[in-house]
Amino acid sequence: MMEPIKVSIESLNLATLFPMLIAVGGGLAILIIDLIKENLHKSLYVMIAVLFLFLDLGAIFGLEVNTKGFFDVMLIDGLAVLSQIIIVVASMLFIPLALTSKRFHEFSLPEFFALFLFMVAGFQFMVATDNLILIFIGLETASLSLYTLIALHNREKSFEAAIKYFTMGALAASFFAFGSALFYGLTGSVEIHQIAQVLSDRGFEPLGVVLAATAFMIAALGFKLSMVPFHTWTPDVYEGASAALAGYMSVVPKIAGFVVAMRLFEFLIHSDIQWVRDILYLAVVVTMTFANIVALVQKDVKRMLAYSSISHAGFVMAAIMIGTTQANSGLFLYWVLFLFTNLGAFTMLWISRHKSNPWDTRFDHPYEKFSGLVQIMPVAATIMAIFMLSLAGVPPFSLFWGKLYIMSAAVNSGYILLALIMAINSAISAYYYLKLIVYMFMKDPVSDKRQVIYFKNASLSLRTIIGISAVFTILSVFFISPLMNYIVEYVRVSGF
Repeated sequence: MMEPIKVSIESLNLATLFPMLIAVGGGLAILIIDLIKENLHKSLYVMIAVLFLFLDLGAIFGLEVNTKGFFDVMLIDGLAVLSQIIIVVASMLFIPLALTSKRFHEFSLPEFFALFLFMVAGFQFMVATDNLILIFIGLETASLSLYTLIALHNREKSFEAAIKYFTMGALAASFFAFGSALFYGLTGSVEIHQIAQVLSDRGFEPLGVVLAATAFMIAALGFKLSMVPFHTWTPDVYEGASAALAGYMSVVPKIAGFVVAMRLFEFLIHSDIQWVRDILYLAVVVTMTFANIVALVQKDVKRMLAYSSISHAGFVMAAIMIGTTQANSGLFLYWVLFLFTNLGAFTMLWISRHKSNPWDTRFDHPYEKFSGLVQIMPVAATIMAIFMLSLAGVPPFSLFWGKLYIMSAAVNSGYILLALIMAINSAISAYYYLKLIVYMFMKDPVSDKRQVIYFKNASLSLRTIIGISAVFTILSVFFISPLMNYIVEYVRVSGF
């Protein structure tokens, strides 16, 4: 008779689970409060969500780096800590936006906030493990919650967006599951570091199966990161989701995808398997260039920002392809700067949302809507212009430093052509960002539709979020050096 396996609580190192458990506990607490007393004001749910996110952030800072926990499926390294901080900070910036509008009923539903916290926990699970099964569970937990959050916006376009996202997400999940199964069949393990070890010992044979498994993984993560040609859902889903949620989607799901991609592809890249590097190189160049060219011809500002987000994702994916410590540190720096700039830009669209749409029968945010905005709301026009200049990479605004850092990492690794392509793409993108500035500052307002933006009437929470984003975008030059030192320290500890 076999003796029962004894597991001590200490050996489980449950502290590694605390951040996710806090987020899940917050979601359950909101549902329980709603069961006890219905129809409470949404401000209570916002405060509960923010409180639990603060506790979540505190638990992340309390984690011991380079430890494993819960039967060794949890991996707390520098990447896990950095990405969880980005996820929780972005979530804390997003949630107060629920206080800003009476028109959108989803913010009065407690389920919205519970699903949101479950989604945050799912993304945290994705980044805090190198176990393919737990990554898959985190991915699906977050994705299923996100599909519902989009549909809760309760417009025809929102239902269409949620269905498209669900269909594409299901396909991506199946690719991920099949790729994981192939890696398990090859190596007998679902932990990325063990898969890397076994494949390295065998000389990456049989090469055909390794290639197939890698192709499935690239496709799965390509969907999540909206890499071309897996990007087709992105503009439609961003258009259907509320502007604030679209801004959130452009940041948080992608940082989770980047961390998984970094863990998965780095060992293949460092093993000098040329075809993996070539595939990623091609994906990066095509994603940056194609998204920029399509963004040039968009008539709607929200769709333009959607294609712009695809291009930025391609830009950052180059860091994973380069694979040096400088490049990987640059990835996190870029995404922190992108978080504030892009969330700010989408939030400005959120202010300008109208029930009626006198400007265009097809789009909610056509360029004409912003004509002459500087004459109507000079502060709003100036802030939106700052976000556009930052996204274009104009110095001294924040994303200039992120672009500069990744391009210098490319040059230092010998990717001169890639750095040149990045510079050309930044120049192309400047056209469509400056196009909005031209509309706002150099055109006359549409005479009978002067109430373009309600910036003066915006709630305190909305102005606070926009103010934080704008201040960070303008003054980032003073934060870059200490922020970079902090990021480099954590990336080096992880061995990336």
